[in-house]
Amino acid sequence: MTFDVVVIGAGAAGLMCAMTAGRRGRRVLVLDNAGEAGRKILISGGGRCNFTNLHAAADRFLSANPHFCKSALARYTQHDFIALVDRHRIPWHEKALGQLFCDGSARAIVAMLLAECAAVGVELRLGQQVSDVQRADGFTVRTGLGDVAAPAVVLATGGLSIPKMGASGFAHDVARRFGLGLTGIAPGLVPLTFAGEALALMRGLAGVSVEVVARCGRASFREAMLFTHRGLSGPAILQVSSFWRDGMAVTLDLLPDSPAGALAARKRAKPKQALRTALAEMLPQRLAHDLADRWCPGAGNLADLPDRALHALEARLKAWELRPHGSEGYAKAEVTLGGVDTNCLSSRTMQARQVPGLFVVGEAVDVTGWLGGYNFQWAWSSGWCAGMDV
Repeated sequence: MTFDVVVIGAGAAGLMCAMTAGRRGRRVLVLDNAGEAGRKILISGGGRCNFTNLHAAADRFLSANPHFCKSALARYTQHDFIALVDRHRIPWHEKALGQLFCDGSARAIVAMLLAECAAVGVELRLGQQVSDVQRADGFTVRTGLGDVAAPAVVLATGGLSIPKMGASGFAHDVARRFGLGLTGIAPGLVPLTFAGEALALMRGLAGVSVEVVARCGRASFREAMLFTHRGLSGPAILQVSSFWRDGMAVTLDLLPDSPAGALAARKRAKPKQALRTALAEMLPQRLAHDLADRWCPGAGNLADLPDRALHALEARLKAWELRPHGSEGYAKAEVTLGGVDTNCLSSRTMQARQVPGLFVVGEAVDVTGWLGGYNFQWAWSSGWCAGMDV
């Protein structure tokens, strides 16, 4: 079997690459070991697929080379993908922070990609295990149905996140065997776990959600945070998790809208109000009562507390420093941080500099976006760039 291009991986980046190459007249084969295309698309956004973000730009992506993603994001933008969605008459809506979701099911996005591939003759074979990729005069891709030859191969199998969906390090392994370097790889956009006293507090508050400003290093995000039986989750925590490394602290502002001196001012306005009651007007009740009992045991009315005690409590609420024990790992991570070293790839085409004909796209590359549709946009942009060159 001979094709112009073999794309390994029928996810977002792989399908975008295939349909783009097919439009250019290339004979394209897409292989995937799963029995269904776009499995991660289908579960994204609560089943509605947060397919891009209006604010997609290079400063919303993490990479050892923060400039690498600029070319691809500029050549195929979020507006280009929105136009494609509109052409297929898929209704969508904007949620907070520029996030775009389907009004209906994520299946509409997968169906759109498959329709685009079918229209240009892309051949899709699912449930096909690729055992090896070899290079001599062109490439030979070994599958359960036999060998496939092509002058170009695109690695689009993603990273290690969500192994129950079939995720593996296949793209990384093949890239390494062809001499491409890898950066450090870790789970990203993942809940953080805790131990000891901090975990005991969090377990008692499991299910409580609160809007916070979460900080880790220089990164800062204002979104919802969720207490869990293992630690902390929610968008704010998932965002900072991509910046967190073992030993680092995460700082939480539980009162992002509260001005300095708010508790002392409340004491003057309502001196007979109980501290627990005052905090419950600023935070979810369970959280307010728990923190009041732990941090100010025995406290009664606000009038009974000196201003310095109220200032100290407020300072702690606005800068609660915690040191995570770890994360929930790839099983719960939405993305894989790191990947194929961008120094080995062309930022315009995604082709390996030293291995002509070998392309790497999507999550397998050392480019990781923020939560909120950014990683899908990287898949569309990098897949499109590769498809324009294969």
